[in-house]
Amino acid sequence: MRTDLRMAPLYFSYERKSSYEEQYQGVFHAHLEFEILMIHEGQGSIIVNQRNYEIKPGMICVFQPFQLHHVQTVIGENTPFVRSVIQFEPSRYEAFFENWPALHAFFKQFHKGKPPTPGYYEPKEMERLSHILLSLQESIESLSKDQYLEEFSLFLIAFFRTFRSLYESRRLDSRAEQQTRQPHQAEKIMEWLESHYNQPLRLEKMSTDLHLSPYHLSHLFKDCTGSTISEYLTAKRMQQAVILLQSSDYAVSRIAEEVGITNSSHFCKLFKNHFGSTPYQYRRQWQDHVK
Repeated sequence: MRTDLRMAPLYFSYERKSSYEEQYQGVFHAHLEFEILMIHEGQGSIIVNQRNYEIKPGMICVFQPFQLHHVQTVIGENTPFVRSVIQFEPSRYEAFFENWPALHAFFKQFHKGKPPTPGYYEPKEMERLSHILLSLQESIESLSKDQYLEEFSLFLIAFFRTFRSLYESRRLDSRAEQQTRQPHQAEKIMEWLESHYNQPLRLEKMSTDLHLSPYHLSHLFKDCTGSTISEYLTAKRMQQAVILLQSSDYAVSRIAEEVGITNSSHFCKLFKNHFGSTPYQYRRQWQDHVK
């Protein structure tokens, strides 16, 4: 369910199920909210931090605000995608964690620290977290809107308290997994784009730098991510544009140039297609929100 974002910005969904491809179309994207994604059933891959991770039951991903990511699923009647999702604006809730210093530090680590890698948890561990989500779902219908902020704050504290114990218990195993993991060729393409997104895209240069033919580059990336190189590059540029709109007083034309788009009108059209508002409207809405 989604609440009134002006009252208490939080979205949660418990064990949401998609059994047909039309019900879930993943794309590269980034958003203002902090997101926790719990996988109960599913196959596919998740791309985050320019890395590709296999989707399987027990997977938990944490996406920081503005962090570019892509969930690519293989969905069918016998292979449904079942997940629980939590999204919220961390600045609204951080003050509620301040009474518990260790928990507050853990919360800030995920919000502002180095982006965490996805983790895999046992069924009993997932059940502990799912129970907290289920309790919120069962109580939400009886709450009035003026009770949302208190209820959601208590929910997040309970969730992060349990998640902290699970996360710290598996941290050493996670380090071992990262050391043995081999990078995929598509990840090398994303790393290259990360360094060159603010320049006009030239497949010939990318091809030379990565020692792959332009044809192989394009098809390899599409096969591995479900998106084209151009779609990924646009998502990356829009992600950076949002950050600049919020953190600088640059003119829109300057921001377009900073993210590698020389035509300001084209930039504005891309931005509106991506976010549903023009860069000018987005900045004004953000400034009103901060005030």
